[in-house]
Amino acid sequence: MASSSAIITDVAILLSAALLLGTLAERLRQSAMLGYLLAGTLVGPNVLGWVGSGEEVAVFADLGVALLLFTIGLEFSVGRLRRLGAVALVGGSLQVVFTLLITAAVAIFFDLGPRASLAMGAIVALSSTACVLRLLVDRAAMDSLYGRNALGVLLLQDAAVIPLVLLMSALSGEGTLAAAGWQLLRTAAMAAGLIAVFYALSNYVVPRLLNIRQWAKNRELPILLAMVVALGAVVAALEVEISPAMGAFIAGVLLGGSPFAVQIRADVSSVRTVLVTVFFASIGLLGDPKWMLEHWMLVAGTVAAIVVGKVLIISFIMRGLRLTHGLAVATGLCLAQVGEFSFVLAVIAHGSLIDDELFHLVISAMITTLFLTPFLVAAAPHATNWIGALRHRRSVPAAGGAAAAALDRETSSGSEIAEANESQARIFIIGFGPAGQGVAHALLAQYSEQIVVMELNPRNIAVAQGIGLAVQLGDAAHREVLEHAQIHHAAVIVITVPDPNACRTMIHHCKYLAPSAVIIARARYHVLRWELQLAGAIEVVDEEEHVGLRLAAEARKHLRADAER
Repeated sequence: MASSSAIITDVAILLSAALLLGTLAERLRQSAMLGYLLAGTLVGPNVLGWVGSGEEVAVFADLGVALLLFTIGLEFSVGRLRRLGAVALVGGSLQVVFTLLITAAVAIFFDLGPRASLAMGAIVALSSTACVLRLLVDRAAMDSLYGRNALGVLLLQDAAVIPLVLLMSALSGEGTLAAAGWQLLRTAAMAAGLIAVFYALSNYVVPRLLNIRQWAKNRELPILLAMVVALGAVVAALEVEISPAMGAFIAGVLLGGSPFAVQIRADVSSVRTVLVTVFFASIGLLGDPKWMLEHWMLVAGTVAAIVVGKVLIISFIMRGLRLTHGLAVATGLCLAQVGEFSFVLAVIAHGSLIDDELFHLVISAMITTLFLTPFLVAAAPHATNWIGALRHRRSVPAAGGAAAAALDRETSSGSEIAEANESQARIFIIGFGPAGQGVAHALLAQYSEQIVVMELNPRNIAVAQGIGLAVQLGDAAHREVLEHAQIHHAAVIVITVPDPNACRTMIHHCKYLAPSAVIIARARYHVLRWELQLAGAIEVVDEEEHVGLRLAAEARKHLRADAER
């Protein structure tokens, strides 16, 4: 076991390398994730050797994946998850089964043997939940049609991890298929119990804690609660022997229906970012560039077969579920990689089912497909549009008016722009104390349908809801909260928060996320007026100036009254 100082040193080296190469990747207009993967490879044991095998670092990496799934789960209520429907249940199940069987058949063709072939099928069947969801979130494509489809399949894959692990153990001779089946039933029962516990906590315990007055004043306490819930879900999932990431996602989904979900997501975002970065860098540690160069033709052929094969399999399944050609291919492109949980299966199979050479090939293919994933996810919406337009051009000459209109709808349904749920420009009031309430009452008669209030104080939220205004609970100083509230639709943003530091931070975020919006801010002191204007506020209401003008008006009124007497 490595010492604490060695683990901290390894994490510091990984984060430093990830910062440098992630910045370089962004400068080259690529995903920072590529830089993180490359950073792990360079400082890892097979290149510079600054970081060892990373077994201790893997703990931080697993926490990063769990926190990522927890925060994504917060975006999904149970009802919204249920609407994924057939894509998640049927599509995900068919994808795992078909990919496993087809890969096994190909492996048998290359004389690999039945048990090893099934092991390879299980390894290739899984895609990268952490990688794909991170990229979809970064590209604001989580709510696109192909993004939702990819999420549904990934969730089913995560649920399939435990059955695949049990299958791999049985194939390795560590247990019989009957024992594996019994273990699977036991795990399912314990998972159902865990879900019931999560449901009770999220509906009856957490809301009462977050409504405590002291918690509204001290922002540290809700952050600690968010971390306790997320990490508690991981621990509970490990205890009942299900995927920690899946357990964290379930906890997030059950909390997703809470009005506090957005704020909890923002509270854990910083910790999640650090740990997810460690995760991607730790995957890079597995890479052996020397072995990959010596066997580059084998690696290239395997990667091409995996990417093309998974795109074709998933596209075929999605077409069977009546998705358009473009959306089916886009979903396949998002999932055309070997995932991080495949490494767990490969470790179980190593030695008993697959030899050292095949293990190196699996790891090399996994890392290479992860390197390709940012490009594949970026290509997904373009593929949707291109296929839709191509089908339109081919079919229009022979199509009547109704058929042509249907083709137009298919083309537009693939467009990422058309998928976005655009709404009319809105008025955001950040802070709903006396000043914010005054703004709302002045605008209520004419703009009541367009006003969105952003507030943390439960009493002020109740006031806003009492007069029929839309409310987003959360701290607008967090960019994630503003993004979730769709601040980019704003025409006018009125910031009434008296804290100058918080106000300045909010202005910076709003200016970046909604560059065309008019930002009107409150300056409590005259000396701060110019700071807020420099931060990006179009108009700044200077309290001291207005108080002075009001006091002068009152003085003149009394002076005139004295003169008339």
